[in-house]
Amino acid sequence: MDLQLKGNVAIITASSSGLGKASARALAEEGVKVVVNGRDKEKLFAAAEEIRESTGSSVLPVPGDIKNRKTLEKIVDKTLDRFGALDHLVTSAGGPPSGETLETDEEDWYEGFDLLVMSVFRLVKKAVPTLKKGGGGTIVNITSRSVKEALDSLVLSNSIRMSVIGLEKTLSRELAPEIRVNSILPGPHHTSRIDGLIEQAMERGEIDSRKQGIEEWSESVPLGRLGNPEELGSLVAFLSSPRASYINGAAISVDGGSSRSNL
Repeated sequence: MDLQLKGNVAIITASSSGLGKASARALAEEGVKVVVNGRDKEKLFAAAEEIRESTGSSVLPVPGDIKNRKTLEKIVDKTLDRFGALDHLVTSAGGPPSGETLETDEEDWYEGFDLLVMSVFRLVKKAVPTLKKGGGGTIVNITSRSVKEALDSLVLSNSIRMSVIGLEKTLSRELAPEIRVNSILPGPHHTSRIDGLIEQAMERGEIDSRKQGIEEWSESVPLGRLGNPEELGSLVAFLSSPRASYINGAAISVDGGSSRSNL
């Protein structure tokens, strides 16, 4: 299926690895010029080169921490300097630390809010004027299934990510019809985020090995396995395309059926 995206320009935050990188690759495979971002400059430039070589598309790496307002402004400015346009915005972020409620402190909450919510708000506010040009654009927020079902030892994700959905739903009404806004709610995918959660569980003495951690995460999924990041990337590309032109304000789960929520 031709998604009719060739020649478009997209920004994907936190895209040096995991779901963000898979999203950037999926868009690049459709002929989109992609702007990728991450804190680790070496890792980011390696990811950009990998995507460029495998897809043949133009890739612009812009390093920086998305908790920093100036980083977000720089991403948009460099995109416009390089490509002269912006059609799609995909917001992704690494997850906040795991832990139970009383193990967190106020600094954890403020940092988590900056990472997950303010990064989206600031980037959207900077990007919207350009997204509206040329007939409009799209925004896809990658969040988590934790907005529908509270997950054990993930109080920060359970609580803070809900704000992203409220923001997405509000924007889907405020920015339509020029800009469509949707969210994706990933379940467990085979990424460094899962590896980090497994390591933290090992440190807490909840599991004995990485193998046990992978098995336990997989057991919670009716399909019996962790997701492949490329599977989620394909949905990002679809939602960004004219093929999804009547999908707006949606929050779509990609979790292998692991959520027990009815909605």
